[in-house]
Amino acid sequence: MDYRRIECLPLLDAVVRPPGSKSITNRALVIASMSSGFSRIRNALDSEDTRVMLHALKQLGLSLHVRDAGDSADKTLDIQGTGGSYPNKEAELYVGNSGTTARFLTASLAFSDGLYRIYGKHRMHERPIGDLVDALSRFGARIQYEQRDRFPPIRIDGIRRNEGPDTPPAVLSTSVSGSISSQFLSAILLAAPLLTEKRPVRIDVLGTLVSRPYVEMSLAVMKSFGAHVDATEELSTFYLPQGTAYGPAEYGIEPDASAASYYFAAAAVLGGKITVEGLSRRSLQGDVHFVDCLERMGARVAWNDDSITLIRNPDEPLRGITVDMNAISDTAQTLAVVALFAEGPTTIRGIAHARHKETDRIAALATELRKFGACVEEREDGLTIMPPRAVDWPESVEIATYDDHRMAMSFAVAGFRRPGVVILDPRCTEKTYPRFFEDFEKLRVDPAASRQAQP
Repeated sequence: MDYRRIECLPLLDAVVRPPGSKSITNRALVIASMSSGFSRIRNALDSEDTRVMLHALKQLGLSLHVRDAGDSADKTLDIQGTGGSYPNKEAELYVGNSGTTARFLTASLAFSDGLYRIYGKHRMHERPIGDLVDALSRFGARIQYEQRDRFPPIRIDGIRRNEGPDTPPAVLSTSVSGSISSQFLSAILLAAPLLTEKRPVRIDVLGTLVSRPYVEMSLAVMKSFGAHVDATEELSTFYLPQGTAYGPAEYGIEPDASAASYYFAAAAVLGGKITVEGLSRRSLQGDVHFVDCLERMGARVAWNDDSITLIRNPDEPLRGITVDMNAISDTAQTLAVVALFAEGPTTIRGIAHARHKETDRIAALATELRKFGACVEEREDGLTIMPPRAVDWPESVEIATYDDHRMAMSFAVAGFRRPGVVILDPRCTEKTYPRFFEDFEKLRVDPAASRQAQP
């Protein structure tokens, strides 16, 4: 079966714990691979994106042991670091459509002593990498495009294989654009300790930095492995002192806040209460603040020491809002679906960079929202959604996912309020949340029993 029909539910009353964060898992994995000793990563996400990262690290010769936690979606990973000198000096690395894997490995391999090729799915070859390559080239990296300039596949000739300048600069420096993807900056930051053995490193950001919380996440994970970075308050300049290096660590991954957005959204559109465990104001992920958007729309939010609870009285309407989601763009699709059930228009702006994700998310959203009878105005950096009238709501809607996991999970939320929503190609959720529909099914079958469920 290539679709999943979502059925409407009674009021929610649930406690859930989403699987580990993909963004944090892949950061911890690549850092552990560059560290000087043995590391253990707990609650690591098991999904397509993390599997391609793990497979690539194994191809590079790392010693990796995966401890299976039974029925859990999360794993414990034991990794022997290499200090950035990977045992296998040549490899062809398939990265699927994982932007974190492609970009983080590009930077770490650029500072290595081998010859490597990075390639992926067709969509991965349409996602830009030129700004990252430009920045790495300023450090002396040698990277070639195989097919089209500024896009994968690429071939990397590591810096350590080649002689540097006769008189190296006192500070190694580069600049990188911040306007397309924060992953470019994160990739350089994560790999930069490999360059600091004899001299410090400076990184400047050109233009506006999008998705700032993901850069703050990178800095926090680096610090947990012993690498401190000095940064300006506006995150426009970063400085790594000489001798900055990664050490071994035991590191726990917190639940995925982007995945939590679908649970919060379900409670918002249906009414009731949902508590997501393992997240709080102290979380590394900016997407926890998706609940702030729902609060503005009419829900109530309680922040606890190790959980977040969202409550909405179904007798009180949701209200449309205008919001800049630049910092939490991975939840923009979720909010767009919630907007279908609000009174008045909802405007989402500041997400132009979302056009370069797994699909052009702004265009895809506009197309699929219109299937519900919504009026949608699409702009370069976002869209305005006027929800459909009750009489215009169709009996059945088939949602195309564009091989984008967040399209599938976001539009599944609509079925919590209205029956007849069909998600085409639900398997695309394997990218970050393989058990998504199974976990949602627990809420659908018996919402009361889910109070003790731990998806």
